[in-house]
Amino acid sequence: MFGIVQEGQDLVWRKLSTPTPNAHQVRIRVTAAGVNRADLVQRAGHYRPPPGASDILGLECAGVVDAIGESVTQWKLGDRVCALLSGGGYAQQVVVHKGSVLTIPAGLTDIEAAALPEVWTTAHLNVFQESGLRPGQRVLLHAGASGVGTAAIQLCAWAGNPCMAVVGADVKVDRCLKLGAEAAINRHTSDWWTHPWLEGGVDLILDPVGADSVPRGVRALRRGGVLVVIGLLSGRRANVDLGPLLVKRLRIQGSVLRARTDDEKAIIIQKLRIGPWSEFTKKRLLPVIHGTFPIQEADRSHQLLANNQTIGKMVLIVPD
Repeated sequence: MFGIVQEGQDLVWRKLSTPTPNAHQVRIRVTAAGVNRADLVQRAGHYRPPPGASDILGLECAGVVDAIGESVTQWKLGDRVCALLSGGGYAQQVVVHKGSVLTIPAGLTDIEAAALPEVWTTAHLNVFQESGLRPGQRVLLHAGASGVGTAAIQLCAWAGNPCMAVVGADVKVDRCLKLGAEAAINRHTSDWWTHPWLEGGVDLILDPVGADSVPRGVRALRRGGVLVVIGLLSGRRANVDLGPLLVKRLRIQGSVLRARTDDEKAIIIQKLRIGPWSEFTKKRLLPVIHGTFPIQEADRSHQLLANNQTIGKMVLIVPD
């Protein structure tokens, strides 16, 4: 098979050994792979794969099952699937635990399906599964036009949770409003923490920014609120006033998906499967795709993502 390897800071498409699934894995012939900011962080040397995971970039893919481990019963050769990966998606074939695989929703292309597993699992996990969010409670989403953000906005609208998105450009404000956000604000031209929509506070904040936004996030939460930190784009150290944390009985929670065990991921994926997954077939939820590139041009997609020029996901097309 061929795949992308990193040589220095260059991404090179070259021949690699074909992986073999163990008893609990399936092998997927990859047709499309999603691009995530975590790929850029790993490429920079700051996000090592979990033990035993492929060091090839790529945390999600779509394709066809072409090999099955001996204990696998829920998947068969030829199934059209997409999968949440710990690594290895930037290649023609990848192996993945059986519990991290999902059937491609009817009516979706492989390119659309490749944009689903990582960001929709992340959004569903952190907005609903771990926070205990109830219908009607209010949500603030940083990086609202990102892959996770565009998924979270749609999930909030679907579940009956009003949300506000913080973004970095006016065109992103418009897109977030069209996706279902009640309010959206360009952080470069306005102070998000003074927006009238935040009067009375919010119940949940989904925050991939980290240091810069956490202190104000604590102030924006209402009693019993939760701030879920899923990234550290602005740094890992924040100066937080602990007073509101006590008085309002707040919770600051860190969350990462990639490092979880196969069994943990299988439970998370199952909750996504029995929850909103069927809504993609009904077109009530939709992947948001900014653009596609041949996988040999993965570096171009990374440049767009690094420059914050995207809305939703970039997807790489993988040749046979």
